[in-house]
Amino acid sequence: MALPDLDLLSHLPPRLIAVAERYLKAIPLVRNRLDKETGSMLSELEGSLKPYKQEVPTFDKLPAEGRPREEVLQELQQLEAREHDRWKQGQVSGAVYHGAEDHIDFVNRVYSLHSQSNPLHADLWPSATKFEAEVVAMTANMLGAAEANLGRHPDEHICGSLSSGGTESIMLAMKTYRDWAHATKGITRPEMVAPGSAHPAFDKAAHYFGIKMVRVPVGPDYRADVAAMRKAITRNTIVLIGSAPSFPHGVIDPIEELSDLARKRGLGFHTDACLGGFVLPWAKRLGYPVPLFDFRLPGVTSMSADTHKFGYAAKGTSVVLYRGTELRSHQYFTATEWPGGIYFSPTFSGSRPGGLIAAAWATLVTMGEAGYLEATRRILETADTIKRGIRAIPELHVLGEPLFVIAFGSHTLNIYQVMERLSAQGWNLNGLHKPSAVHLCVTLRHTQPDVANRFLEDLRAAVAHVRSNPGEKGTMAPVYGMAATVPFRGLLSDLLKKYMDLLYKV
Repeated sequence: MALPDLDLLSHLPPRLIAVAERYLKAIPLVRNRLDKETGSMLSELEGSLKPYKQEVPTFDKLPAEGRPREEVLQELQQLEAREHDRWKQGQVSGAVYHGAEDHIDFVNRVYSLHSQSNPLHADLWPSATKFEAEVVAMTANMLGAAEANLGRHPDEHICGSLSSGGTESIMLAMKTYRDWAHATKGITRPEMVAPGSAHPAFDKAAHYFGIKMVRVPVGPDYRADVAAMRKAITRNTIVLIGSAPSFPHGVIDPIEELSDLARKRGLGFHTDACLGGFVLPWAKRLGYPVPLFDFRLPGVTSMSADTHKFGYAAKGTSVVLYRGTELRSHQYFTATEWPGGIYFSPTFSGSRPGGLIAAAWATLVTMGEAGYLEATRRILETADTIKRGIRAIPELHVLGEPLFVIAFGSHTLNIYQVMERLSAQGWNLNGLHKPSAVHLCVTLRHTQPDVANRFLEDLRAAVAHVRSNPGEKGTMAPVYGMAATVPFRGLLSDLLKKYMDLLYKV
């Protein structure tokens, strides 16, 4: 990161120049500190990220002769066997949302039957387009489409498409709003307004599509602050964002108020239900306090919901939905002058894996409403047990009022040290900051017998250990602590890029 010349600051007021000089001169000191500490951290991390380096063959070029298939399959089975224990036993936050052997076997069989299909070639594989259309329709119906469509022209009905995951669904929606606002309002410098808790996929969309991201701090309950978001709206605002629930704290933003604000201002409103889309409708039917968040609210103009999370499909599918085909049309890409013929693509990808689309369809139709209700009941009952157990530990507190994504912190202990002790006991949780906290996303894996009680027992032990050993540094606790305190975010971004470089190291 190149530093600016101090002479360039000469146009600033003298007092501001003095502050800026101290800031700029501090950067090399922080960089040196960061380089020293992260160098050893990355070195240690390499061992855990590349555990097979000395155990199985490594390939940095194609083998001269292809390896026998049985040999490769045996090696793959060995690696899988080493990796599945923790998620299988329910010690991981999120990541694997179903995980039962019979379910995995079924999904794999479906995929194998359609592994060669590709909806880009609809004439060859009309089954792929059938499956996609029905997944979209079933998801839309679950999220209020029946009510929203009443009395409406078919062009105004809820519609959508499948994507490769929640990030692509969000990026597609933001690209759609950018093009819609340009075509209908002439906006050339678009802005989106989002609470600070909204997923980074919105920042990624802003980065890719030239949209200004306006982040607004959340309220004391960790939900979006409606008044603050209202103040952030400008003539260039194209869309407001709300989460149901948010990834960090698991709380549902005030979607009704936010979407009504967007509707009155003639703006788009996107409900990010990637996590909650396949939980909240069933939680509501089970009697849990779930506020309106979907297309039953007239101001909600788009949504994202992940079939590969609590929809229990194979990894690699999500649904993005829109209020009407006119809005969705701004998502599409067409090319009419290419020598190779007429080309069109509904999402970012050209070719798409028809096997994953078939697996999503098969999962939804075999789960049915009864299956999702039962799965949600088990998850929410387990989450209630865990929340009660956390609140019973004096040093800990639960952030906000979550349903199934439970964030907790401490006013007296280093919560990252607690997380590290849990990691040593086999748990894999998500570290948060602003404020410092940890969360557990409860899935069907955690509903297995005694998993919740085992987690609470290990959590109590971890808290007791940290209380007795407050000065213990550990390996990952300093990383999270540094991420929360380093004032120069560009340096932290450099660290993350080095980490990603490490992932690609052979």
